[in-house]
Amino acid sequence: MAKPIALVTGASRGIGRAIAGRLAPDYEIVAAARSAPDLDRLASDIRAGGGTCTPVPVDLTDSTAIARALNGLEADVLVNNAGVGVMKPLLEMTPEEWHRQVDLNFNALYHVTRAVLPGMVSRRRGHVVIVGSISGRSTYAGGTAYTGTKHAVMAFAECLLLEVRDQGVKVSVVNPGSVATEFGGSDPASKGGWALRAEDVAETVAFALSTPPNVLVHRVEVRALSKVKPAPAGGP
Repeated sequence: MAKPIALVTGASRGIGRAIAGRLAPDYEIVAAARSAPDLDRLASDIRAGGGTCTPVPVDLTDSTAIARALNGLEADVLVNNAGVGVMKPLLEMTPEEWHRQVDLNFNALYHVTRAVLPGMVSRRRGHVVIVGSISGRSTYAGGTAYTGTKHAVMAFAECLLLEVRDQGVKVSVVNPGSVATEFGGSDPASKGGWALRAEDVAETVAFALSTPPNVLVHRVEVRALSKVKPAPAGGP
């Protein structure tokens, strides 16, 4: 039997790449991101492990490109992971930086979900997972755009759940703390030591997807349990 299809956005690196790799044994992966070379490397790695991966190079801030790239895709799972963060005071942030965050972190969430959700509703099954952030319930100086988008993500997800759960579609939000990726620094020790690995977030997504048909994990916050100590100077 054919495997169900999982669409993962922002799949070219970091958390998205880890999620695609973690789900590959159980799903046919459709990997969407801007970087075609990175997607090709991901697809090659998944195929080498016996899985299936279809790269979809697309600018997720372009609604027309999204509609064209995802037209006809019958996804059983959607993992909305793509995101970007520019941390600086509002008066130092350019309009381009502001709109880039809003377009990718929030508007793309609408456009991608809108492309595949009708099929889930008509089949009366499916699961939308959104990778959010603990910034969706907190604030800090320099986070006007980023935390604003993450607060919006939380409201979007809860409203969407109320709209589609009677049609058999699940909606989950996974909110990580700091994660050691290219997004904010790949060294866990550089974040005070309290950083998850991308693979930890991927396991949490897999857990949310593994629940029985009548069970929904709608919101989960995941953090590092212990502090990572920096490597000794002059050695690994």
